[in-house]
Amino acid sequence: MDIGIVGGGINGLCTAWLLAEQGHQVTVYERGAVMGATSGVSSKLLHGGLRYLENGEFRLVREALRERDAWITRAPQLAKPLRITMPIYRTSRRSAWMVAAGLFLYDHMAGKSLLPKAKRLTAAEICTRDTTLNPEGLLGGFEFSDGQMDDRALGLWVAQQAGALGVCLEEQTEVLGVQADGTITTVEGTSRHDRVLNIAGPWAIALLDQSGIPIPYRLDLVRGSHLLLQQPCEQAYLLEAPKERRIFFVLPWKGGSLLGTTEVRQLLNEPITCTEEEEAYLLHAYRHYFPASEPLVTERFAGLRPLLYSAQDPNKATREYAIHRTENLITVLGGKWTTAMALARTVSQRI
Repeated sequence: MDIGIVGGGINGLCTAWLLAEQGHQVTVYERGAVMGATSGVSSKLLHGGLRYLENGEFRLVREALRERDAWITRAPQLAKPLRITMPIYRTSRRSAWMVAAGLFLYDHMAGKSLLPKAKRLTAAEICTRDTTLNPEGLLGGFEFSDGQMDDRALGLWVAQQAGALGVCLEEQTEVLGVQADGTITTVEGTSRHDRVLNIAGPWAIALLDQSGIPIPYRLDLVRGSHLLLQQPCEQAYLLEAPKERRIFFVLPWKGGSLLGTTEVRQLLNEPITCTEEEEAYLLHAYRHYFPASEPLVTERFAGLRPLLYSAQDPNKATREYAIHRTENLITVLGGKWTTAMALARTVSQRI
């Protein structure tokens, strides 16, 4: 078939790559540069979503764990295993037994993973590894496996694989409207395809609205902001925000520490930038665990997650995806970076 894809993020690119492998003729329309928006400003993690277990998203976690390992195998030059430490304090909202049970389930759902399983650590072991971590009230903790990637570089690598199979990447080409018969209207004119895939991420429903096509879903647009600190990161951490259940990461990145993320709802027409309030929130959380440090921010970035609206608290919103079809037009909503290839396989079955 002749297939047009709106959106050059990781979901659109993976779908284009897979469909081209299946022999379809594919054109990707991207209003900016591929991997130039949300997909290139993630937390740099390939992960199963340990905290999603608390929301009962077992299918998603199992799928993401499988896809985590697949990315590391598929592109080892851009994706690698990462051991993450989760310390447990007297003030932690999650008890040691609860975390232990969650990690046991996490490893069990990963099946025959290429990554090592979780293990328990004493307080002395954690402090020996990182003398900058706050030892007050530290009871011990755990370390577990996930993956880390260069998100933008890995996405551009996917674009190269798709291009080598004949996928046409139309960058700097804004799509103004789509029709259920497979017509795409851009600033340069109209094109007719056998199928049109609307994989525009945060802009997917806005495109349908301006095209006059109804859809029984709504998106929860949630901004995730990150800081890059000059301080080197002795080990990767999954930490509870002070006096909250929500978690944040401190990860090694570019010789410094990557700190994130926030979860703030915003409108599509608002700037996608890290605000002063978000920066203060992240730095406060960081200083709680590393009180002797004087963090110097060298970079700030933010992305807009297109989550399916499912909860009043965005921290509890599902990371599942939905696929809706209107004749020859297929719209993809939601999804995670890690599961982009799994989503592509699901979309290909709807073609």
